[in-house]
Amino acid sequence: MNDRIKNKLALLPDQPGCYLMKDKNGTIIYVGKAKVLKNRVRSYFSGSHDTKTERLVSEIEDFEYIVTESNIEALLLEINLIHKNDPKYNIMLKDDKSYPFIKITNEDYPRLLITRKVSKDKALYFGPYPDVGAANETKRLLDRLFPLRKCRVLPKEVCLYYHMGQCLAPCVFDIPKTTYTKMVAEIKSFLNGGHPVIQEEIQRKMNEAAENMEFEKAAEYRDQIKAIETVMTRQKMTNADLVDRDVFGYAVDKGWMCVQVFFIRQGKLIERDVSIFPFYNEEEEDFLTFIGQFYQENEHFIPREVLIPDNIDIASVEAMLSTKVLQPQRGEKKKLVKLAGKNATVALQEKFDLIVRKQERTIGAVEKLGNAMNIPTPIRIEAFDNSNIMGTDPVSAMVVFIDGRPDKKEYRKYKIKTVKGPDDYASMREVIYRRYSRVLKENLPFPDLIVIDGGKGQIDAAKEVLDNQLGLDIPIAGLAKNDKHKTSELLFGPNLAIVPLERNSQEFFLLQRIQDEVHRFAITFHRQLRSKNSFASRLDDIEGLGPKRKKELLKQFKSLKNITAASVEELNASGLPKNVAKNVYDHLHQEEPGLEQKP
Repeated sequence: MNDRIKNKLALLPDQPGCYLMKDKNGTIIYVGKAKVLKNRVRSYFSGSHDTKTERLVSEIEDFEYIVTESNIEALLLEINLIHKNDPKYNIMLKDDKSYPFIKITNEDYPRLLITRKVSKDKALYFGPYPDVGAANETKRLLDRLFPLRKCRVLPKEVCLYYHMGQCLAPCVFDIPKTTYTKMVAEIKSFLNGGHPVIQEEIQRKMNEAAENMEFEKAAEYRDQIKAIETVMTRQKMTNADLVDRDVFGYAVDKGWMCVQVFFIRQGKLIERDVSIFPFYNEEEEDFLTFIGQFYQENEHFIPREVLIPDNIDIASVEAMLSTKVLQPQRGEKKKLVKLAGKNATVALQEKFDLIVRKQERTIGAVEKLGNAMNIPTPIRIEAFDNSNIMGTDPVSAMVVFIDGRPDKKEYRKYKIKTVKGPDDYASMREVIYRRYSRVLKENLPFPDLIVIDGGKGQIDAAKEVLDNQLGLDIPIAGLAKNDKHKTSELLFGPNLAIVPLERNSQEFFLLQRIQDEVHRFAITFHRQLRSKNSFASRLDDIEGLGPKRKKELLKQFKSLKNITAASVEELNASGLPKNVAKNVYDHLHQEEPGLEQKP
């Protein structure tokens, strides 16, 4: 704990509010809320913590706080601050999964659609459904039963749907609007549990058709009855009142939380959502934060009722959601909340080993790598690799790994500008200078470790730039490969000694992933550049063919091969003047004498 934190801790107020933890770069890494700021924030810097909380605290170099009038205000502010700052240690609900709805449009001649977005457009929405397959299955059934309009724009003549009996063709025939009003009412009744009445009516029609010896029509009615039975009985009924509700339950273990949400629509359990994440606050407080983020960030449909466990502050949930919130004490609803909690416990037990394994592969590997190198944990690693063929089109690439995982939005490509010929050392000097002079100028985050895909010469070149030109002290290591071009050794220290790493350790596997990724990224960039330059060079120095005409040629013919295979007449027809077309043809066929001009 530094002096700045000590001084701020002494000034913390005895009030509710939010706190924002920052790392050495001033980046917000965690946002929390507290009923009493003084007690909660101080608790991070005193007493013992589990491993993951110790890691969070080890990165805190500063903090800010915002005082609020109440605990509920603190909760709402915390959710907004998390959404705005995306702190890496907070619960982040990345799943933007939205569920499909069946929509009846608000038009003179309504249509039946599948949509994932509920809008305030006076249309009718039914759902959500567990997946688009279930929604489409229901829609296909409704299309057979109720012949609503299918075409987005009314055509001038009847279409196939009319002949199939799935549309009344208002495009051609004068259909009373009352007919559509009646169908919409029947669809509403059907989707809200009234399908037995519809089924009975179809049964009556089937019997009538059979008596009149209209067997094809009777068979169609029979198929409709079977389809209703299949679609409407596929899911188990969980409650007879047909109210849409979400049921929340959670479990905690070893500093991790699992939240399960059951989605019940029209009395049926249609889907569940499972989220597992580490938490750093009190479990009830982080559960409240989860609920707020769940509906705000993922834009989940808010049902008529939300059921939550009875140890949660119901007033806080009601303040976040404009719906009925219940904490059932008995009966079927209580059983549902218990069932959600039981499923959360089972899911946490089943997945905990996998989570631990993943942590060992990423964060654990980073921590062990730091220990092996005797440096602070290299949370941010930036790796470089050069690529060229005999000095042509030289490029370099940088990849970034944060907490042992690639952060692809931070990757960078470099065209070498100052080096002529195959000089990897000079190329490395140029790229290191360009990268870290920009980091200084733009106040970007510094890496905790720089990894060079290469040996002593390239490492020394990078060190020279950092030490002598930029005055930066950043650990630099090199990755050497064996004769099979596989990661072999990690070189580090004043004399570039080999850092002993077990070949089957997670830290060694991490280095392999970094080296493979930076090499892949550099090679891909080099191939793209070489391909582009190859095309440009083949069309250089042709009289009358400037950059604009080159671009138009590629647009017309798609490839150099197609341009070479084209006749003078075809080149002329593409927009080139005849004399320029002749120049292009002659130039390319001097290089490709085996190709003959088309007659």
